[in-house]
Amino acid sequence: MKQLLILAVVCGLLTTIVFAFQTQNAQQTTQFPLAAPAGKDSNARTTAPAGSVNQGPFDPATWKYGTAFNSPPGSKVWNPVKLKLTQGGKVTGGTLFNSTDPTIYCAMANAGYDFIWTEMQHDARDWDTVARMWRTCPQAKAVPGVRVAYTDEREIQHALDAGALVIVVPTVDTVEEAIEARNWTYFPPLGRRSNGGGQAFDPAMWGSVPGGYRNTINDNIVLVLMIETLEGLKNADAIAKVPGVTAVFAASGDLGNFSGYAQGSPDYERAINIVHDAAIKAGVRLCGPIAWRDRPDFTCFQAGNEMAAIARGAAAELGPLTNTQGKPETGPFAAK
Repeated sequence: MKQLLILAVVCGLLTTIVFAFQTQNAQQTTQFPLAAPAGKDSNARTTAPAGSVNQGPFDPATWKYGTAFNSPPGSKVWNPVKLKLTQGGKVTGGTLFNSTDPTIYCAMANAGYDFIWTEMQHDARDWDTVARMWRTCPQAKAVPGVRVAYTDEREIQHALDAGALVIVVPTVDTVEEAIEARNWTYFPPLGRRSNGGGQAFDPAMWGSVPGGYRNTINDNIVLVLMIETLEGLKNADAIAKVPGVTAVFAASGDLGNFSGYAQGSPDYERAINIVHDAAIKAGVRLCGPIAWRDRPDFTCFQAGNEMAAIARGAAAELGPLTNTQGKPETGPFAAK
């Protein structure tokens, strides 16, 4: 009898709580004062609501973009790579070619580079692996960067949503391709990047930057377009002038590959100088391999990969003791 009484009391309490919750929800029903009437044509295509900035028939060509995503007045650049380039400094990206271990990534990111050139054109890593590495040490000295595989919404969107602050796009041959790369890199109104979230928006990465990530990233992203082919050389001037392009990269290897001439030959050097001239005329930065750090007007560079960095670091640390191993006359370590 006592158990039945307790059960009745509990049921009564639950009924009261559910009723109160339903009543509260009914009182707090979301209101949509500017919504179209149920089941009726609101004529929104031809007639704007009172107070709208955009009056008259709807036309994307004349649409005045709103101010909801403007960066706050006085906002400062928070991406150190963009800041350094703006100030006229030289930046270098250390290449992470095929490592997937966050520990190795973070070691590279704290080794002294300005950004990490995460290689996604010539490596088979997936974006989950890249995102994991980047979020392990987002405040490392070098910011996360990537060379994507191609000018593509999926590639560039994945990179940005994972937190990339430097986007390198290979084999840009035409103005149309340059515009596509720009469009997927930047949020409206400059580009067409979708506001879909991702770890870049997380406070542990860039979500807590001054002014907010969505409102300030367009002022902080670095977009580098690589000129690698004869077609790219033909259109280099126009490619470099596409609004939103930060730098053009004279691809030392593939300009030789596509031209048929070796570095140092007159035809090869002419190709490099065409990219140089395009950057100068457009007022954008000029990038190339780290070996060209003293070449006139080059201010951003791709350095070697993680394997080469380990070898160089060991050699620098060992000094005269480098490669002074013992030399057995027999066994697996004997000279062959």
